[in-house]
Amino acid sequence: MAVIDAHAHIYPDKIAAAAVDAVGNFYEVNMFGDGTAAGLLSAKDRSPITHFLVHSVATSVHAVTAINNAIAQACQAHPEFIGFAAMHQDFEDPATELQRAVDLGLHGVKLHPDTQKVNMDDPRLMEVYAICEEMGLPVVIHTGDYRYDFSHPRRLVNILKAFPDLVVDAAHFGYWPCFDVGYDILHDIARHDRVFLDQSSTQKFLGPRRTVELARMWGTDRIMFGSDFPMWDPADECNKLMACDFTDDELENILWHNAERFSGVKVS
Repeated sequence: MAVIDAHAHIYPDKIAAAAVDAVGNFYEVNMFGDGTAAGLLSAKDRSPITHFLVHSVATSVHAVTAINNAIAQACQAHPEFIGFAAMHQDFEDPATELQRAVDLGLHGVKLHPDTQKVNMDDPRLMEVYAICEEMGLPVVIHTGDYRYDFSHPRRLVNILKAFPDLVVDAAHFGYWPCFDVGYDILHDIARHDRVFLDQSSTQKFLGPRRTVELARMWGTDRIMFGSDFPMWDPADECNKLMACDFTDDELENILWHNAERFSGVKVS
């Protein structure tokens, strides 16, 4: 079967070191990887991973087009990659840029309210969600941070109510790292087929038993494997997840089919 890492960040080689340092400083962690496409692809040699959903975050309006060009180029060079576009709340014409991103071969959008310093349900981003809903573009949204209110899951409830056809990945089990709180706030509205959750950056905190329990609480037909590279080692994260007490059918959904359904991309 295919195995899709549904949450991985990559950067152009010339800025990767600085980007990795910035993320490490933001989260006060020692980063695993170098943030390059080559560094990410090396995980294939040490795990069953076959594909990666890749993206980056635009922390300034000026970075949007450059990031989208870089992700598209990486995807053209590496068929293992499924690329998502960046967007920023102050970008002047998001509809035109997102159509350009689609024309480049990208399949969705990534937002990180905490590093972009914007409320997830800010009116400027609500315009972006409306465009994504109309274009059929799924959105990966970093959800939750106990230090900030930008990405609190209650804001995601507002978004999902406003855009009933928007497909969303509420990343990190819906509230990093207060995962049970995310479930309490989101589980009712997340019953809809359009709401997915990746479990990236969670296994260190949850351990194998609680990972299985929480995945089953949400429903294993909506949970996606993700590594959050370069923060963690994709091979190690994948191998840990496969060692959890999931059934074969549950693992096939988490590692493969759910990410296909979320991204709209079939892989073999």
